[in-house]
Amino acid sequence: MTTPADGTADLPEYAPIPRSALGPALNEQGYHVGRVERNLYWVTDGVYNAAFLATPDGVVLFDAPPSIGGNLQRAVDEIAAAEGVSNTVTHLVYSHHHADHGAAASLFENAERIGHEETSRLLARDGDPGRPLPNVTFTDTYTLEVGGERVELAWHGSNHTPDNIYIHFPDHDTLMFIDVVNAGWVPIYNTNLSDDVQGYMQAPEIALSYSWSHLISGHLGRLATREDVAVHQQYIADIEASSREALASVNPVPYYVHYGENVWAGVKGHLDAVTERAAAPVIAKYTGVLAAADIKEFTMTTTFAIMQSLRLDKGPSGPVHP
Repeated sequence: MTTPADGTADLPEYAPIPRSALGPALNEQGYHVGRVERNLYWVTDGVYNAAFLATPDGVVLFDAPPSIGGNLQRAVDEIAAAEGVSNTVTHLVYSHHHADHGAAASLFENAERIGHEETSRLLARDGDPGRPLPNVTFTDTYTLEVGGERVELAWHGSNHTPDNIYIHFPDHDTLMFIDVVNAGWVPIYNTNLSDDVQGYMQAPEIALSYSWSHLISGHLGRLATREDVAVHQQYIADIEASSREALASVNPVPYYVHYGENVWAGVKGHLDAVTERAAAPVIAKYTGVLAAADIKEFTMTTTFAIMQSLRLDKGPSGPVHP
């Protein structure tokens, strides 16, 4: 037997991906563009998603992930040619400031850019030429009207990031909301690398308060449904419940006694034990239901983030010394 020379021989194997988690096949250029409703389209490279409205007065683009990059214009060109409308991107909406969803914005230098006021502040701080500052900003809500179409932008507080907004297409039965729910998949590390764990946990309920049948999420190659959001909510709720049980059940004293002066080792031993106890039943329950649930690091780190948020945000972090 020969050993692979590329170093993959020792890589772990994981459970098969549920077929329901997978989206449509990509074309030869590496993207898929599909109709959501009427003249609203979504674009994916299988990992990142974006969207656009094709109107008689120009195209409104929602996010510009660099991994899709120039394929955004190719997707627009494809639809514009088929529908007989302009292929000029006249407006670009930032969902939030993160580069992985916006760093191809500079490809559309003549577009009017719209974003939350905190998005503008964070982009100014970061100084990335790939993400020019918005020309138009808003505080709470903004109605964008282009070519007879209406889009409602709203900020309902911090979640994945301080500036992540809800993008509602009331006439297209669609919501776009990025980096909270991954359709058919678990969150990647630490609640999708979110800044505000409590805001992240509460955001799906806000998303469900809107009227929509289609959800354009940030990642993983297919549109989401309301059922996808409900499954995500249950996954997070199970982690929260399991974390509360583990925090109450795992005795920290043996770890601190064992490590003595090395206090941080005691902390690590205790919190690792809590996390492992809390994550184990969730991994078992969702393997085969949500893709990548069995990748231990994902559920473990999300469990750790939620468990720490329960201690530090919700409180109490521990008993009060008499």
